[in-house]
Amino acid sequence: MRLIQCLYQEKPRAALVEDDNVRLTDSDTYGLAQRALERGLSLAETVAASLGDQCLSYDELIESRLLLPPLTHPDPAHCLVTGTGLTHLGSADTRSAMHAKTQTDESQMTDSMRMFKLGVEGGKPAAGSIGAQPEWFYKGDGSCVIAPEAPLPSPAFAQDAGEEPELAGLYIIDHQGKPRRLGFAIGNEFSDHVTERFNYLWLAHSKLRACSFGPELLIGELPAHLEGTSRITRHGETLWNKTFLTGEDNMAHSLANLEHHHFKYPGFRRPGDVHVHFFGTATLSFADDIRVQPGDRFEIELAAFGRPLRNPLAAPDQDEGLLSITAL
Repeated sequence: MRLIQCLYQEKPRAALVEDDNVRLTDSDTYGLAQRALERGLSLAETVAASLGDQCLSYDELIESRLLLPPLTHPDPAHCLVTGTGLTHLGSADTRSAMHAKTQTDESQMTDSMRMFKLGVEGGKPAAGSIGAQPEWFYKGDGSCVIAPEAPLPSPAFAQDAGEEPELAGLYIIDHQGKPRRLGFAIGNEFSDHVTERFNYLWLAHSKLRACSFGPELLIGELPAHLEGTSRITRHGETLWNKTFLTGEDNMAHSLANLEHHHFKYPGFRRPGDVHVHFFGTATLSFADDIRVQPGDRFEIELAAFGRPLRNPLAAPDQDEGLLSITAL
């Protein structure tokens, strides 16, 4: 089952994807999730019971820019957007190089390589056990989320504006403070790789950017192996195109381990909150020396998730100069 969210009569409504059409439900995704919790039903059962007869053209929704992220909170401050890095195994060459270095001189390993090695060795613990802690970062609240097809903004002080094709887990915290996963979506985690490369301690700065996920929410089990395509187009022509792998078969960590290490903090289990959590990637156009410019379009596609996630790059925000803070 795959859901989108769109504006219908100026209000968010969830809709079930049916080939080239979508069938409207009677609520937004957040409302459906709350209803499922209240009635003790699954989200899939709740969606099925909420469907009406009204169908809309998927293509017309895209052309009219009426698509929304597939999950939103009525108050963006109650949506937390976070992620984990160094979670994917990457290419065989990368792994071989890592193994060779760790065997010859572990004292020369970077902090990033040590973190990656921890995941390879302990990121998939036995059932009921807690595995290695991954890298973790914060992107912002719901106000940083950009709808599918909408332009991705980049601040004037940014050194780079690069895509990161990832899976995103979508969650709601129930009334007892227990995280409940609604499903998964394609994500573009969108970061400043030049800032990050200059000094890894600036990673936190590089992640405080816009992002996008969707357009579809996949309800149900996630395939263990997923092969997708990340593409950048410029003036209608392909500038860069590369296959990327994700799913647990291609990751150093299990999803359960990544979820545990995020939600183990009580502050992330506040009833009613929404969480969007990016699971990392091993494929970046930046690594192939691609530098994007305003108007370029990011396209991330995974067949199991229906339509691709597409966003053009907006012109940089206006430079605000030095922020002058005054006492109250």
